[in-house]
Amino acid sequence: MSSIRPYRPSDLDDVYDICLRTGDSGADATDKFSRDTLLADIYAAPYVRRDPGLVWVVDDGRRAIGYIIATDDTRAFTRWFSEQWWPALADRYAPAPNEKPGERELIASAANPERMLIDDVDAYPAHLHIDLLPETQGQGLGRRLVETLVTELKRRGVAGLHLTAGAANAGAIAFYERVGFDVLHRDGGGVTYGMTL
Repeated sequence: MSSIRPYRPSDLDDVYDICLRTGDSGADATDKFSRDTLLADIYAAPYVRRDPGLVWVVDDGRRAIGYIIATDDTRAFTRWFSEQWWPALADRYAPAPNEKPGERELIASAANPERMLIDDVDAYPAHLHIDLLPETQGQGLGRRLVETLVTELKRRGVAGLHLTAGAANAGAIAFYERVGFDVLHRDGGGVTYGMTL
């Protein structure tokens, strides 16, 4: 029986694995990039490093098989990512001859963290990422993770929460609407959702 618990430092390798295995619009992104750490170094590990108190995992009794990660202040997170996190990693992602299509664009996006500043960022200052391996889905664990995060953000006095889902990730889009997020913006690349806390 899987359970939800706070993140522990020993979960970090599992977080990297989950991020990679769900990194292609919810599908497995293994072998999609020349460096398996790239997705998590942009979309998971910095959140864990900056505020592990906003990270929970689904534990199957052996390892983490899903997570929710967040920041309670996207503006502050963006500054920290730009000034501290990415500069420490940038050399790891210097151009390489074995890079795969789209990889260089993803690396360039990491060097531009202002992309995280949606128009409504002040009304919805927190943002999240949630990733669940296939064996965790359909059990209500995603909803429970969101509820756990929302409870903590409310305790911290955060006004709102947002996220962006890729247009190709139909399962995620349906999930966010089921758990109470409203559409803030939609374009060809994705949908940005918000929840007032």
